Order: sequence, then structure tokens, then C-alpha cells
Amino acid sequence: MVNSKTKGENHAMTEPNAHPHSARRLRYVIIGAGMAGIVTAIRLRERGDADFIVYEKGDKVGGTWRENRYPGLTCDVHAHAYTYSFAPYPEWTRFFAGGPEIQRYFEWVTDEWGIRDSIRFNREITACRYQGGRWHIELSDGGRDVADVVIAATGVLHHPNIPEIPGLADFAGPSFHSARWPDGLPLEGKRVGIIGSGSTGVQIVCGLSDTAARIVHFSRTPQWINPTPDFAYSEAERQAFRDDPAKIEALRNGEAYWNGVTEFNNAIVDPNSPEMAAIEARVLRNLEDNVKDPILREKLRPAYRPICKRLVSSPDYYDHAQRPNVTIEVGTIERVEKDGIRMKDGAFHPLDVIVLATGFRADRFVRPITVTGENGIVLDDVWAVRPSAYLAVSVPNFPNFFLINGPTGPVGNFSLIDIAEREWNYIDQLLEPIRIGRYAAVAATPDAFASYEKRRIAAAKTTIWGTGCTSWYLDSEGVPSSWPWTYSRFAEEMTKPKLEDFNYR
Repeated sequence: MVNSKTKGENHAMTEPNAHPHSARRLRYVIIGAGMAGIVTAIRLRERGDADFIVYEKGDKVGGTWRENRYPGLTCDVHAHAYTYSFAPYPEWTRFFAGGPEIQRYFEWVTDEWGIRDSIRFNREITACRYQGGRWHIELSDGGRDVADVVIAATGVLHHPNIPEIPGLADFAGPSFHSARWPDGLPLEGKRVGIIGSGSTGVQIVCGLSDTAARIVHFSRTPQWINPTPDFAYSEAERQAFRDDPAKIEALRNGEAYWNGVTEFNNAIVDPNSPEMAAIEARVLRNLEDNVKDPILREKLRPAYRPICKRLVSSPDYYDHAQRPNVTIEVGTIERVEKDGIRMKDGAFHPLDVIVLATGFRADRFVRPITVTGENGIVLDDVWAVRPSAYLAVSVPNFPNFFLINGPTGPVGNFSLIDIAEREWNYIDQLLEPIRIGRYAAVAATPDAFASYEKRRIAAAKTTIWGTGCTSWYLDSEGVPSSWPWTYSRFAEEMTKPKLEDFNYR
């Protein structure tokens, strides 16, 4: 490989041993037809790169919105902000859209932009191997493919985290992870136990409290609740969006949205900032003003600072938590028995259904796919301590292999669609010297990656995520795994690659 740092300000473009200047048609394989895979496919088609295929392990597009179908499912980013920049959607029925509506949006985009024929459903990739300058793809059904470029758009939260609770297999009724919700499950008049106090658990409590006879929310670690307004859009308002797309853009990309993103990010980066103080005051006031019973209020009071765990947004969780058919249990589970859950203090909760709202294995990313780069280097080995990628998109020794929403990227209470679009713009620029025939492959340099990781880890330890709580933001060594700087810094990094940080060959 040739490090583009060695040849002055034009970097890779003037390397003397570059390939002859002739346009090259690249073949792309995209892994996953969720939010990030959809935007990648659309952007490739728009630029005239028609030789691509999307392999999707499921039977529909949508990724996490296909997998999750539990009652109460909503996005914690308002609907008009959670849309592609090129696909405004006037039909949202609520400020915070529900899961089925978001799934319909991705289906609509897939068809409206004509990429469905390029997706192969129920085709799961098991291995990617770089050999002879190309990526060799293996699928679970025995199929094979070859690509010049692989885009791993596999998402972050798609491998359910199943807790090891003694006796769980002995429970007589239905028990399942929230991402494996059985269609048509009757819950009227049932006693439902919900294990987990993150966004999913909170949403399920709100979604079921009108239906279930009794809900026990096992909330061993209570969460701070950020109060968020929610409301329905009238037909007149939707017609106004149809007539004037600028009204949508004002919501999607307006000052109010970005002020919220800035507040949130400044609070992460500087736990002693005025923004952090404002968020702390807001969530504390929400608890104090809206939970009347002092005993329940203390049960619901977290013992850590807001945002140390992912901040849970809800307009009405405290209202549901105070209903007579809802019990908040903050003790430790001893075991599951045939007809309920026994706590360590001896208390027993009889149940008909158990829901594991216990989150996902956030360290998986492209895994369990076996990815083998140059010289037989296996991605699993590179990620043995922690998954990471230079600026969340490239790993040294894995040429022409890119991640969207990959490890160390921004994750939080903002739209990952915007992150994915910015990352594709960055990757697209990296690929241009290859498209025009000057080079065959590109990956981040080991030095650039090592420097990035050193700086990132040092910064991550000073963020709010490093203040002492446990969360899925932390890696196996307790280091926060997400982007530790401001959103605006990430946006700036994604504007144009620093070619000196990449090896072209």
C-alpha cells in the first residue's frame, strides 16, 4: 500500500505508482437493508453505480423497526427529524411516530426510490474474505458472491441480550425478548412482568397498562425520564406539509431540533456544563412534580447522573407507573418459577407473561459474520478488546470495507439517519480515486487508527458516560465506546477525508 501522506498536498491523487487513469466499474455488496443500507443503495443508484446488491437476513427492509414490534414502540427522535434529507414525509400522524409507521416509511422509501429489486431478502452473509484484491462473500444458504467494495450497514442494536436468570426456562407461560414479540399474543386480562428499565421497558409499560390486568415493571436500576411532548398531527397539518415541504424542513433541520442536539452533546462532553445542569434540573423536576407518592418517587429515583445511561424520553411514563394495575419492583430477582418471579427478599409476583426488555449486545456490529482482511487478519481478533474503527467507518488492513453507524460513532438521543448520510458522503469521497482508476483499494492507516483510538479513549473517560454507572455504552474494559466529542466536530470530520490518514494502493 501507498500512504498518501508522502506526496504533498494533493495526497493520493499524485502518487507516481498509482494505477493508470481509467474509470473502473466497481461492484458493491451492502450488508443489511435497514436504515443505513437503504440510504447507501439509494446514493449508489443516484450516482450511477448500478452494480450493487443488498443482502438482508430478514424478510423485509427496516432493520430494527422490522425486528421490534412491541406495544408502545416509538422513536425517541421526533418523526420529521428521523427522515432522510432527500425523502421528506408529510404523512407522519404523530410528532413521535410509532414503530409500525416508521416501518411503513422505510418501505415507502425503498419503493419510491426503486431499490427493492436490488435487495435479496432472507439471504444472510456468514463470511467476507479479502483475497486477490476483492471481497469474497459466503452466505448461509451456500451462495457466494464477489465484490470490490463491502459496506457493512448492519446496525448497532440487533443481537438481543438475554439475561441469565435462574429458572427462566421453567416458566409455564410465554417468555421472550422484546425484539421477538409474538404476533397476535393476547394480553387482555393477563399479568405481565417486564424486566428492564430502559426505553423499551418504559415504552412497553406505557403501551400495555390499558390492556393488561396487572403489570410488574422490574426496574432494578431506575432511569431518569426526560419529559417530551407528543401530539397527533391533524389532517389539515399533514396537508400543509404536503403543500409546502419547507414546513417539514423547518422541523427536520430547524433551530429547535439542533438546539436540543447541541444541549445533549455538550452535556455528554462536559458533565459540569450549563447544558448538563439544565438537563439535570429538567429530569429532576419531572420526577418531583409528577410522582405524588413519596415511596414510589424514591423507588423511581436513579442513583446516578442523567445521561450516564441512555436518557429515556417519555411524555407519560410516570402517569402509567402510578396506575393501580402497575407495580414498580426495584429489588433483585432471585429466580423465575413456574408461575411467576421470586425476589431475593422473598416477595413473589405471579405472572402469565414475562417480557425481557433487556436490550442488545451493543458490541456486535457486523459480527457474527467472519470478516477476514489482508494477510488473514480476522476482524474478531482486531476487536478482541473492543470494537473500533477509524472515525467509525474504516479499519486498517480491511481494504474497501466500510461501516456505517459503526463502532465509536455518535450514538444518542438524535437521528442516526443524519449520521448515516454523513458517513456515506465521507466514504463516497474515499472511493472516488478508486472509481476513476487511480487506485484499487483504500483503508485507514494503522498510525491514524492508533492515534484516533488513543485520543478517543482519553476523551471518552471524561464524558458523562464515565461517571460511574453501568450501561451498554461501555466496552468490556468499562471505557465508553461512543464518539466522545461534539456532534458538530463529527459533522466537520465527515465533510472531507484527510487523505494522509489513509493507505491507497
